[in-house]
Amino acid sequence: MALDPHVSRFLDMMALGGTGGIDLPARREGLRGLSRLAAAGLATGPMSVRDLTMPGPGGALALRLYAPEGEAPESETPGPGLVFLHGGGLVTGDLDTHDAMCRTLCDSGRMRVVAVEYRLAPEHPFPGGLDDALAATRWVMEHAADLGIDPARLAVGGESAGAGLAARVCQEFLGVGKALAAQLLICPVLDVHGAGASRRDFARGYFLDEATIQGDLAACGSEALPNPRFCPLRETEFTGLPPAHIHTAEYDPVRDDGETYAERLTRAGVPVVHARHAGMIHFFYGLGRLVPRSRPILSEIARDFAGLLRSPAPNA
Repeated sequence: MALDPHVSRFLDMMALGGTGGIDLPARREGLRGLSRLAAAGLATGPMSVRDLTMPGPGGALALRLYAPEGEAPESETPGPGLVFLHGGGLVTGDLDTHDAMCRTLCDSGRMRVVAVEYRLAPEHPFPGGLDDALAATRWVMEHAADLGIDPARLAVGGESAGAGLAARVCQEFLGVGKALAAQLLICPVLDVHGAGASRRDFARGYFLDEATIQGDLAACGSEALPNPRFCPLRETEFTGLPPAHIHTAEYDPVRDDGETYAERLTRAGVPVVHARHAGMIHFFYGLGRLVPRSRPILSEIARDFAGLLRSPAPNA
C-alpha cells in the first residue's frame, strides 16, 4: 500500500523543518513539541491521573497512573493493568511526551496504565533504563492491589525502544519465575545491531532513520552490545513467554524486528497476535491529530489487548 496521505504530508513537513541532526537537546524538545501538537484537541473519557514515585535503582523513579472512568486507583474491583514503557531510542521521551498515548490506552482499553519515566542515555548509559523498567514492573506487581490492578492480569508493554525494554522484562521475569499476563509491543526495536531488509529499505526519509538509530546506539554506551539484554531478538529461548500482541508499520525501518519476533514466539508455542499497519510509519500511533487513522488504530490496539487480559486465563 502507498503511504497514508496524511503520513506523507507529515513526512514532507518534517523534511522542510529539518531533523535536528545529532543535537540531543533539540531532539528531546522536538519530541515534546511534536507530542503537544499531535495531542492538541484530542479528548478521552473521564479518568483519574495520578503522579507517583517509587524507589528505583538510581534514585526516585517517576510513574504516572491512569485509571478509567474516573475510578479511584484503590477501587475494590481490581482490573487489568499495563506497565507502559515509552519510546525514544532510550535517549528521549518522558511521561509528558507519551501522555496522550497512555490516555488512549487507558480509555479505549478500560484498563489501568502505569507509565514509567526510566533513566535515559547518555546521562545514564545502558542498562540504566532496563534496570528501571525491571524495578518498576516488580514494584507494580508487588503493589498491584493498592493500584486497583489484578496481579493476575498485569501486562507490560511499550512502543519502539520501550517495547524492546518490555520484551526483555518478559524474558528476564521468565528466568526468575515471575508471571506476567501478556506483552504489548508496538513497533518494537529488538535488535539495534541488526541489518534486516526493512532497515535498508526505509533507512532515510521515513521519520526514524538509520542515522538516528546509530546515534542512539552510540549514546547508550559500551554495554549496549549485540546480546539479549540489549537486543531481545537475540535471545535463544522463547518458550513460556507471555502471550504477545505485536504491531508493526509498513514503512518502518524496524518493521522486521517485530515480525521476526512474532515468528520466533509462534514457533516456541507462545500465543501471538500480529498486525502490520499498512501505509504507516514508525510512531504513527503517537501522531494523533496529524494522522487521523492513527488514533482509531491505537484505540483498537488497546481494546484488543485489554480483551486478552480479560480472558479467563491470560497467562495460561
